[in-house]
Amino acid sequence: MKTLFYTLMGLAVLSFMTACGSSDSMESKKAQLEKLKAQQLELTAQIATLETELAASGADTNQTENANVKYVQVTAVEKTTFEHAVDVQGRVDANENVTILPRAQGPITKIYLRTGQQVKAGQIIAEINNDMVKSQIHDLNTNLELVNQIYQKQKSLWEQKVGTEVQYLQAKTNKESLEAKLAQAKELLDMHYYKSPINGVVDEMPLKVGQMVSAAAPLTSGVRVVNLSNLKVKADLSESYAASVSEGDAVNLYFPDINKRTQSKLSYAERQINPMTRTFGVEIGLPTDAAYRSNMIVQVSIIDYTNKDVVVVPINTIQNLDEKKIVYIAVKDGANTIAKKVEVETGQMYNGKVEVLKGLNPGDQLITTGFQDMNEGVVIRY
Repeated sequence: MKTLFYTLMGLAVLSFMTACGSSDSMESKKAQLEKLKAQQLELTAQIATLETELAASGADTNQTENANVKYVQVTAVEKTTFEHAVDVQGRVDANENVTILPRAQGPITKIYLRTGQQVKAGQIIAEINNDMVKSQIHDLNTNLELVNQIYQKQKSLWEQKVGTEVQYLQAKTNKESLEAKLAQAKELLDMHYYKSPINGVVDEMPLKVGQMVSAAAPLTSGVRVVNLSNLKVKADLSESYAASVSEGDAVNLYFPDINKRTQSKLSYAERQINPMTRTFGVEIGLPTDAAYRSNMIVQVSIIDYTNKDVVVVPINTIQNLDEKKIVYIAVKDGANTIAKKVEVETGQMYNGKVEVLKGLNPGDQLITTGFQDMNEGVVIRY
């Protein structure tokens, strides 16, 4: 009947458009419009009459029956692994990330390495003016050579029982005193060099030749070296997770800035709760990858619960009815398929999923779409 109605209406509209297109005057169009409206009223009355006659004769049985059928979508229930995780934002941290500050004051005279270059532990990165110290060392070496010769002669004479003990001891004291001064001068010279304490990469180099540097100005005088082969992820968790999170837990890591995922394990959980934030820190080992950067943001998911053999369903399929949790499943009822209400017992929930501990069995046809306002026994199609 609906098809007939739409067909007749289409013809009426088509006639109206044709009439409008062929009329050149407004009066003609108005007359044509009134005529079509009259035809529409007549067609509506005819359609109503035919529908009444068909309903009385029982010809609309299928339509009435279809009105009582609800169309749904179902998913076969099966057992799988359910995981619950603690989600928190973390950051990449380098185990070896050092800022080298000058131990002496003065202008930079040489820069041996630039940003991005590899450096080894003990290697010189830059040099502060040390001409005076080198001159002092040169003089001390010259004096020490003379004093050492005198000491060797006095020692030889003393061993031969020639001369006095005082002369020997004085020569020895002079030699040892100059040796101590020379050692101090060399330590002072060493303070005029920027040396890397670790293997890594020069990550920040603010120095320029001629620039005055001092430990009192770390922002402009410090050189940072990072070992990118020894990285970790650090995060802070609420103290409520202290009992559920432990070292060795599996961890899923996602780096949104580089769209990269990886897996690791919790390597350390702090034993102390921060009294100000009520949190405790955790560390996760990070596999070596050139894409990682220190202080990069990481989405951390620490797996704190796993059930390897359980029914898992979408959490939105669980409904609360009379203080009970229920779902609807599709079951056969003779020639029809109907909806059946099932009470369930649920466990942990995570990421839109919930584990069902009781009530559902593998093979059950869970209604996942169309379960809203569902009643038990309703005939369903899918």
